[in-house]
Amino acid sequence: MKLLLDIPDKKADFVFELLKSLHFKVKPLSDYKSKVFENLRQAAKEVKLAKQGKIKLKSFDEFLNGI
Repeated sequence: MKLLLDIPDKKADFVFELLKSLHFKVKPLSDYKSKVFENLRQAAKEVKLAKQGKIKLKSFDEFLNGI
């Protein structure tokens, strides 16, 4: 299983060392990859809310015209 953790910078070193001491593979994400994952998470959340009828998503044309 893979996990993505959002850890405050000031505690990152401690968490890295803790996970390493438990013999887990630890690999930090680049800023770019972190932003990609966050955008995907937000998109999935919006799709879920749209399916529940709680928000209305933009049409493709509205999206293109908003750029």
